[in-house]
Amino acid sequence: MYDCIIVGAGPAGASAAYHLAKRDRSVLLLEKESLPRYKPCGGGVSPQVAEWFDFDFGPAISLKVNTLRYTWNMDDPVVAQLENLEPIWMVRRDVFDHFLVKKAQEQGAMLKDRTAASGIEWRGNGWRVNTAQGPFLGTYLIAADGAKGFMAKWLGFGDRKRKLGGALEAEARQPIADDHTIHFEFGMVKNGYIWNFPKADGYSIGIGTFRGGEAQDFKRILTEYSKLFNVDFATTEQHGHPLCLWDGDQTLHTQNALLVGEAACVVDPMTAEGIRPSIFTGVKAAEAIHAALSGDLDALEGYTHTIQQEWGQEMIWAKRLANAFYTAPSLGYRLGIKRPSATERMGQILCGKLGYRDVANRAIQRLSAGLIPGM
Repeated sequence: MYDCIIVGAGPAGASAAYHLAKRDRSVLLLEKESLPRYKPCGGGVSPQVAEWFDFDFGPAISLKVNTLRYTWNMDDPVVAQLENLEPIWMVRRDVFDHFLVKKAQEQGAMLKDRTAASGIEWRGNGWRVNTAQGPFLGTYLIAADGAKGFMAKWLGFGDRKRKLGGALEAEARQPIADDHTIHFEFGMVKNGYIWNFPKADGYSIGIGTFRGGEAQDFKRILTEYSKLFNVDFATTEQHGHPLCLWDGDQTLHTQNALLVGEAACVVDPMTAEGIRPSIFTGVKAAEAIHAALSGDLDALEGYTHTIQQEWGQEMIWAKRLANAFYTAPSLGYRLGIKRPSATERMGQILCGKLGYRDVANRAIQRLSAGLIPGM
């Protein structure tokens, strides 16, 4: 009987495994794929995550970038540098996720990859996780199996509060022209944006929509956009994937079990940032389960409260800002992104130095005033 079984070896699951194993808890990490494995993702990581660990992430980082370039319909560029902030990390998820898993293994966590959970059963004093390789028993259970996983449903959470977004990404392995700049394009897609994140060995070019609306031809749009970087989109490796965007606070605990990462629907509804909040939930889940194993009967409920207060309260403002910006993106580009302080403020948010609540109210007021004639 393990102290905790974690289903899913992405950033949330691996982070939880590391911090539980470091506290001398017995941990089993189950992953359906063979590691290392590809994961569709732009691969931008806030340097804030380093504050939650005691090791150097250097080997898992492809590039560090400190310049952001925005465009509207591939024109009207805005270029800004992150001043007095740590550069944003660019990572390949196969490398980054496996790095975290190996760190957890170094602390004593057990890994079984190529081992998909086929069902779960509550056994009175813990959980039985069924797999094709046999059952595994754990006192506590963490569901870290992402947006498309079944664990939340099996645990009885039913319909969660979430807004499903969609993304299409292409991996172009080729020499890059500028390894210090992230590119964002806002005019070619409705209710979202296009990104181009450089890596040491190429580009991760993607498109995402975060508010629904009419269908858009992602492939046609990305084919046109990719020409700016001499990328032949048709010959690149392409991946589509859903995004579980935060859409309101919800319960994230049940009988001896917690939801983390995209299974907990914590992706930022403004930027679609997912790695930092996923790692945050994994760290907090480990703290809660360690406390529960030590006799704290309210620890799992406390996890839900912590995520609601420390992440959900920020996402209320992120959602309000997203609704305002994506309702009138051309106005948002003109009144928001083109403001000299905009990139600095967003960089401070991504680095954890500033909260959405600190900037969103004023930004929303400017956008609302721009929509109302005479104001």
